Amino acid sequence: MNEYLFRLINDLGKEYTLFNPIVVFIAEYMVIILAIAVFTFWLTRVNKNRIMVICGIFTFVIAEIFGKIAGKIHSNHQPFAELSNVNQLIEKAVDNSFPSDHTILFFSFCVTFCLYRGARGFFWVLLAFLVGVSRIWVGVHYPADIMAGAIISICTAIIVIRVVPKLSIIQKGLGIYEKAESYILPIKKDNYPG
Repeated sequence: MNEYLFRLINDLGKEYTLFNPIVVFIAEYMVIILAIAVFTFWLTRVNKNRIMVICGIFTFVIAEIFGKIAGKIHSNHQPFAELSNVNQLIEKAVDNSFPSDHTILFFSFCVTFCLYRGARGFFWVLLAFLVGVSRIWVGVHYPADIMAGAIISICTAIIVIRVVPKLSIIQKGLGIYEKAESYILPIKKDNYPG
């Protein structure tokens, strides 16, 4: 089933070559867009956005640890290293591809953003899903690699969202950071006459 689903998605790159540059961009460079988004949320200087970013970081770190444990229990190389006639569109070193680190990164942050932003955050989950599918399309992951990374990240995000914002050390640490930040980068207030 895993190989069948892989072929189904990966073969789309042979049939619809026009979409390959877009899919390669999503698979390789969407991480830059995610980094810009995380940085932008932090720079808004809105407490809720900053807590959301902190939760995303915690989710990613914890999910990555669980991912490494899962990788010790089960391992497989990338499809291009194990199968013949794979439509490999990007270069990748051969190593354990289970679960997908790329998927863990995206689902960790994107699910966190979605949980924080409600219906407006659905875009982020859609983005994470597209990144996951793109990694299959370009030939560097099996569907099981993607699904495992997504499940680990979703479960971790749900727990982190419930626990981390309530930790007093997080609130105190953020308060100290924001106080120091206000000395270095004071917020300009407009003076209105009257």
